[in-house]
Amino acid sequence: MTENFITIDDQAISLKQAIGYLNTTGDLPKFIQRILYRHIIEQTLSHRLDIAVEPQQIEQAIVNFRVQNKLTDPTRFEEWLKSQGLTYESFQKRVSESLRVELLKQKEISQESRKYFNENKAALDRIILSRIVVLAQALANEVQQQLTSGTATFEALAKQHSVTNDSSAGGLMGTLQMGQLPPEIRGQLAGHSAGDIIGPLEVEGRYTILRVEQVLPAAYEGDLRKQLEERFFAQWLQNQLKDHEIKLNVE
Repeated sequence: MTENFITIDDQAISLKQAIGYLNTTGDLPKFIQRILYRHIIEQTLSHRLDIAVEPQQIEQAIVNFRVQNKLTDPTRFEEWLKSQGLTYESFQKRVSESLRVELLKQKEISQESRKYFNENKAALDRIILSRIVVLAQALANEVQQQLTSGTATFEALAKQHSVTNDSSAGGLMGTLQMGQLPPEIRGQLAGHSAGDIIGPLEVEGRYTILRVEQVLPAAYEGDLRKQLEERFFAQWLQNQLKDHEIKLNVE
């Protein structure tokens, strides 16, 4: 085994030492998993003649990357390549492999991912909420009456009475995925739109009044699509490994 896997000044760090460091910090399982996943990808792509990208697709992907990362200036792009330890040819290869992996995902898991989205869309929808949380039902009823009569604003009542940390922001909780909410709250929000006030609701011994700020229906695109595809692709990779014997040979 090489004794100079990494060199810092004149001191060598062997592969055995490096693995020991990763084991000490708890990063070794994830490190090994990434290696095994990459091995499965490489082995699969080497046998899949149906997964290929054309040179023009690679060049278009590079153009898109440079535009998105403000690297359209040739000199700046060259400096970026050097900072990453890349040549243009090695960067082309990286882009090509990335495109092939995306094609592999589409062929292996896209239908399953989209099916999951269609079956779970209600839980994947997002909603922006504000809340007032108090400890006594009588106070919750009083707050609700003030909201109904318009004698005080939701923000003012949240700052005055709510026991949660978001009270200083007028009770604004931010954007939440419906599936993350407790079932008793999720059920009460069904069919409501911006501006609606719900409650008081008793949740874990406290009383909550909610105001819907905005409903954001989920769409199979952007970050959500990427998140779902990554999840199902990881499951696919794990399934490819399950029948293999894996040993870590470090002496």
